[in-house]
Amino acid sequence: MSAVQTTSPPQDDTRRRSPMAEVSFSLMRSRTFLVGLAIVLFWVACALFGEHFAPYDPLADDIINALAPPSSEHWFGTDQIGRDVFSRVIVGSRDILTVAPLATLLATIAGTALGLLTGYFRGIVDDVVSRILEAFMAIPVVIVALLAIVALGTSKATVIVVIGLSFAPIIARTVRSAVLAERELDYVAAAQLRHESAFHTMFVEILPNVIPPILVETTVRLGYAIFAVATLSFMGFGIQPPSPDWGLSISSNYGMIGGGFWWTVLFDALAIASLVIGVNLVADGVHGALND
Repeated sequence: MSAVQTTSPPQDDTRRRSPMAEVSFSLMRSRTFLVGLAIVLFWVACALFGEHFAPYDPLADDIINALAPPSSEHWFGTDQIGRDVFSRVIVGSRDILTVAPLATLLATIAGTALGLLTGYFRGIVDDVVSRILEAFMAIPVVIVALLAIVALGTSKATVIVVIGLSFAPIIARTVRSAVLAERELDYVAAAQLRHESAFHTMFVEILPNVIPPILVETTVRLGYAIFAVATLSFMGFGIQPPSPDWGLSISSNYGMIGGGFWWTVLFDALAIASLVIGVNLVADGVHGALND
């Protein structure tokens, strides 16, 4: 008599994946995330290696060929002093992709710390700190940045600090909401029964469980930081000449539009828009993956 062979039903692969693997798998299936990532990585590559494949020196002027329209020799034309616009767009991604991410990182660190503090302690600490943060959020970021830069002087470090501290209250509010929900769960009560310090409870017990909203908020703030850096450069309070920064290039050449020299501004504006769109697509993909 032959033995009857039984086969166990196939197990769902998703049950064997860790939460991080689940998120990674969802991101790799998200067209929104992949398209956004491709755009961001393109500009990151330009920031890192742009000078190696830019056809001209982005800082070299050529008055004879000033304001030349787009052609096979100068794909994006030249600006008012003959600099190649294509080369400047490629290399110009470097400053904005240095300042904006560092400002966002500072905002995330400061905002997370403040959010943990107000959400965990509540009471008078929450009331005082929250009122101060709300006062900062009531003032437009650009106004705060202009006041601080005028007082402290124009430099990349100043722009990073000003934008980072301006966005920190927004991230703090998001983190506070997440911490208020986590604070009522059993694992926090268990940590308190073990007489763990407040620092340990906030940063070791609670923080790992509020990482998802922090990641989403960070990617969203990065897009806003890019706009803020470009705006300050356009107004003359951000990145300074002779950098080929996009906002600075628009500021230097926007007066040429009235004369029909549209290419001196258009391609820098499209570069800013494409980078922001890429970052927002990444943020949407991360949000979708974390909420699946």
